[in-house]
Amino acid sequence: MMEDITYWLGVFHFIRPWWLITVPLAALLWWRIRPKADQQAALTKGFPAHLAKALTVGGQGRQRFYPIDGVAAFLVLLALAAAGPTWGRLPNPLLAQTAPLAVAIKVTPSMEANDVQPTRLDRAQFKILDLVARRAGAETALIAYAGTAHRVAPLTTDPNILRSYMQGLSPEVMPKDGADAAAALTKAVAELERTQTPGAILFVLDDFTQADSAAFANEADARPPVVFFVIAPDSVVLPQLETVPNASTVRLSADDSDLDRIERRILSAYRKALLDDETQTWNDRGWLLGWPAALLLLLWFRKGWTMRWAVLIGLVVGLNTPNAARADGWKSWFWTPDQQGRLAFDDKDFKAAADLFQDPQWRAYAQFKDGQYEAAAESYAAMEGADAAFGEGMARLRNRQYRPGMRAFERALELQPDFDAARHNLEVATAMVKLVEETQAQSDTGEEAGIGADEIVFDNESGMGAETQIESEKEGGGLQTADEWMRSVDTDVGDFLKSRFLIENSQVAE
Repeated sequence: MMEDITYWLGVFHFIRPWWLITVPLAALLWWRIRPKADQQAALTKGFPAHLAKALTVGGQGRQRFYPIDGVAAFLVLLALAAAGPTWGRLPNPLLAQTAPLAVAIKVTPSMEANDVQPTRLDRAQFKILDLVARRAGAETALIAYAGTAHRVAPLTTDPNILRSYMQGLSPEVMPKDGADAAAALTKAVAELERTQTPGAILFVLDDFTQADSAAFANEADARPPVVFFVIAPDSVVLPQLETVPNASTVRLSADDSDLDRIERRILSAYRKALLDDETQTWNDRGWLLGWPAALLLLLWFRKGWTMRWAVLIGLVVGLNTPNAARADGWKSWFWTPDQQGRLAFDDKDFKAAADLFQDPQWRAYAQFKDGQYEAAAESYAAMEGADAAFGEGMARLRNRQYRPGMRAFERALELQPDFDAARHNLEVATAMVKLVEETQAQSDTGEEAGIGADEIVFDNESGMGAETQIESEKEGGGLQTADEWMRSVDTDVGDFLKSRFLIENSQVAE
């Protein structure tokens, strides 16, 4: 909590500070109009005390609150709201809503100890998946390390990919014994360098050698912040972690308090990234002051306190409004459709947010988050700019339209040649197209499938990634979709990781 307060105080400012000039004007108006005690005494000056008391209305008590007090407070609140108080920037709807995270998990025999039920490794996997679920829409990469470090999954927003790979992690798949945390740090830093937004690194471990401290201390301010998540009983003390600069430590807890602390550390990295991104506008929080101002307006309708001039201003403003505001529910009385969409988006109700947003970028992003990839691609295609082309490419890939996705990324690079994320995704899309075409070619020759070339027909250009019928003559075969066909050649994740890690380790040795 103190970290949040310190952050808010450090970045708090007014977007339009010139409106603050009206604050002393409101104070001057209040001072001139508010009745003063000496003014009332002057009215009865020269009268005997008993007559002055009889002639004075309300003289038995002193009025403490006058209508001008409410007016002055209302004007001050309006001035502060118009000045635009802010303590953060608006996030880019085309990027993740929090900092990307690289998770480095220690996969060694010590992680199979059952002093943390069911085992340290199992508990670590459960916690990581819970954290990914809480960070819906954020990019997460997975790195496993023992004597060597390997990238298990690149940055992705799909929790199913991480879940499937996580299930295959065990000490048996690691090609070399040991615990080289420094190598995992290098992998994690390299993975985060592929993104536009600076992120954070989460190390999930049960031990940390002093030899790795030097690697973590080297250029600590230049690398992303590190969070050490200790998966071990409280009896396991790791004081060496406290000496690592630009890092913090979170210990395992039975509830979700450990995940709350980790999220706060990651959020601080995202806040810092937003502050450094001068292309994004500041988030105007002046609307928050509208609520107390509205409550003060209610006092104006108290008997004897009605401000006739305020009613006149209200009528003039209402008559000059070009279009009558619609009130589709009580929320429309207080929030614009985009504001309602943002509230639904923050509540992770992406379908409602997509229906509410009028801003095209936010609507497209909400459609993407809701899994409406075809609609999101069309929304992005209707917009201009490299970011819109990038968003269209992401939606096309999720919809398994690989070639249209390639063209969208190529268009993004034409508009912005230094768009690293688009270049990386173009390489991924190209590799996916190549993989699918090679697999199709093998099937066309009858390899590994036992069927003839005439039994599978693909349109690589117009229907790449679209659902395609595959006919098999085997007994009970029937029709099979392209997704089902691709899943039919799936293999055990653990065996796949073991083979891949061995190849990577042999290449490094050479």
